[in-house]
Amino acid sequence: MSRSVSDWWRGAVLYQIYPRSFRDANGDGIGDLAGIVEKLDHLAWLGVDAIWISPFFPSPMKDFGYDVSDYLGVDPIFGTLDDFERVTREAHARGLKVMIDQVWSHTSDEHPWFQESRQSRDNAKADWFVWADPAPDGTAPNNWLSVFGGGAWSWDPRRCQYYLHHFLSCQPQLNLRNDEVLAALLDSARIWIERGVDGFRFDAVDFMLHDAQLRSNPARPSPDGKIPSKPFGLQAHLYDMVQPDTGALIERLRDFTDQFPGVATLGEVSSQDGALARIENYTGAGGTRLHMAYTLATMKRRFDKAAFVDAIEDAQADLHSGWLCLAFSNHDVDRAVSRWLPDGAQAHQHQFVRLLLALLLTLRGSVCMYQGEELGLPHYDVPVEQMRDPYGLAFWPAFAGRDGARTPMPWAEHAMRAGFGAGADPWLPIPPSHRALAVDRQRADPASHLHAWQKFLAWRRTMPALCTGSITLEEAPDTVLAYTREQDGQRVLCVFNLSIEEASFPIGDAKQLDAPGITGVVDGDHVRLPPFGVWLGS
Repeated sequence: MSRSVSDWWRGAVLYQIYPRSFRDANGDGIGDLAGIVEKLDHLAWLGVDAIWISPFFPSPMKDFGYDVSDYLGVDPIFGTLDDFERVTREAHARGLKVMIDQVWSHTSDEHPWFQESRQSRDNAKADWFVWADPAPDGTAPNNWLSVFGGGAWSWDPRRCQYYLHHFLSCQPQLNLRNDEVLAALLDSARIWIERGVDGFRFDAVDFMLHDAQLRSNPARPSPDGKIPSKPFGLQAHLYDMVQPDTGALIERLRDFTDQFPGVATLGEVSSQDGALARIENYTGAGGTRLHMAYTLATMKRRFDKAAFVDAIEDAQADLHSGWLCLAFSNHDVDRAVSRWLPDGAQAHQHQFVRLLLALLLTLRGSVCMYQGEELGLPHYDVPVEQMRDPYGLAFWPAFAGRDGARTPMPWAEHAMRAGFGAGADPWLPIPPSHRALAVDRQRADPASHLHAWQKFLAWRRTMPALCTGSITLEEAPDTVLAYTREQDGQRVLCVFNLSIEEASFPIGDAKQLDAPGITGVVDGDHVRLPPFGVWLGS
């Protein structure tokens, strides 16, 4: 793949590590940085380009690291700064880039900045968070809701004001229109770059700014008239998030990272309507904003041909100079193998895993793959008595939360705790069904999902059209999805059967490529596709 050093991220495959659940090196039941070091050989062999590590900063762990109390440190449960520097050193020695999370829309209420801010209305950090006077009747300043349930404002008797929080009440919103706040955050990012990181994933970009006038959101009643379990959906979120000046804020972030050639930026975009248009806004503008972004909307689509056609057409319509990062799974959503497997298709789950692999690695954009995705791990329904996620606990039983995607990584089928760690019980249970999919078992089986990922990733590196080329939808019958990727004279025709019924697709004079994972069979000028079949040609 021909990319400059500073353009390494374009078409790259990023492997997301949720450190609590990756590998526990010290036996306390929680994954750590030393555990990441132990498993870097696995990731280098797999063939990814970079690792993205979810938060490991000091935190009271009310939202398991996304409530940061110190942007410059390492929480003791994850290790030390020396451990982190070893991660970057050892990753770089294996040719892996290192990206880390930056949670800039909010902090923990235990962060010293907030502790100072809440003391009075005239201290040095009084304006570092979003404060507002009550309405005349003493209620909150407006009707904004928290994603995690309840109102988005909490009262503080010290200032006799409300503070804004889009998530938990212990996650106060930073005032990113305050230049001092932004300067402090950029200073912390500079230190992490000096410690060896190659990029940042910015959390909750759509929530970074809010309406300065604090106008209430208009109602958006449910189309069916029913009240949903999550009332956040009953508002049109015009004022509490997704603000017009977010692009200008992002330009300041890019101005900073451009001082460090090769440092890449990835943004998380919400599933609110218009997600792909926002990705164009956040990543386009002539290379003055984020390098790439992904959206939770991709993961919340249904699984059928129409959904993928819509996604590709929307990207073609909305993305011009911007760059999409694709993700089917992550720590916030159910694992794709279970979420998307069609009803009645359980007998074809093996083929379905391979189909998702080929789809993710041939669609246009960079790629985020989530730990365990290379194993074909299904989602696990964590029993309520073992749930830890505050989001899930707030909405159970209508919503089971995010714990099912965060269970410990199974490294060894027959080892204690599946090789995740020896000692204390892990912070979340290890699903019995995951043991048979453990890394050691799959590594020993050339026909496993793990080897399928490794082979396809290695082949993809030789195909510039799949990494950075254009995409064009092809006319296809019924449940068949087909598109062409092209770049510099290289053409790849990608054909997928999205159903459990056999299908056929006309390929004309196209020839089958020497690609791993092909299950379609050429029959004259057609290819016959088995359930969830894949065919790649040129």
